[in-house]
Amino acid sequence: MKTLSRIYLFLIFLFLYAPIVVLVIFSFNDSAVASRSVFSGFSLRWYSTLFQDGMLLSALRNTLIIAVVAAIVSTVLGTAAAIGISGMNKWMRRTVMNVTNFPMVNPDIVTGVSLMLLFVAGTRMLGGASLGMASLILAHITFCLPYVILSVMPKLRQMDPNLSEAARDLGCPPLAAFFRVVLPEIAPGIVTGLIMSFTLSIDDFVVSYFTSGTTQTLPIFIYSMTRKRVSPEINALSTCLFGIILVLLLVINMRTAKDTKRIQTSAKEV
Repeated sequence: MKTLSRIYLFLIFLFLYAPIVVLVIFSFNDSAVASRSVFSGFSLRWYSTLFQDGMLLSALRNTLIIAVVAAIVSTVLGTAAAIGISGMNKWMRRTVMNVTNFPMVNPDIVTGVSLMLLFVAGTRMLGGASLGMASLILAHITFCLPYVILSVMPKLRQMDPNLSEAARDLGCPPLAAFFRVVLPEIAPGIVTGLIMSFTLSIDDFVVSYFTSGTTQTLPIFIYSMTRKRVSPEINALSTCLFGIILVLLLVINMRTAKDTKRIQTSAKEV
């Protein structure tokens, strides 16, 4: 039975990661055409071509700007929201958390279309350009917020609620008590939410497609490449994106493991 479970697990991982392995291998293919079956030799030519593409670099710059701004703003707002939700009574907290978690299970295409209609209607009333960099940033903040709240809430539940009150009793002002006592306790959740927001923003296509207007992000740029002749550049670009996401996920997992070990060590000492 154990052997069968291992074989089953191996087949699952093979099904999930074999396409990515093939993509990474053929990103180093020396072929002058987009061959998916013949490996002509190892070369970095497509990586060199990739980073000489002006449109790609523009899309990369837009993606990084949107991801950084959306991650920072959603982390600040999500942390404040999590602190506010944690102070509610039981039934109110459950209701607000259910409403907060709904965007995570809502289909991306529904979120994208609804945000597009909202931005178009809002700009018609207020004037100005309807879709562009600003609408992209607002859309990314919207779908990143629930993930930040979901990352910070467990840390708030783990924290002793009397710590902040004890600090104030000892003469620490409320704001200083938050930054010196509460913030260090929930910092791991904040960092996890920040990294998740950055990763989700870089990776998003559906919501960005409906709210981008004429602004291109990397996922939209990749989609525009696939509509024409598939250049081997897309293999190199996809490999770079996979590497970035993999590093961020490793950082999240290492931090989570470190926090778990620290909590277990503290529990043993007590």
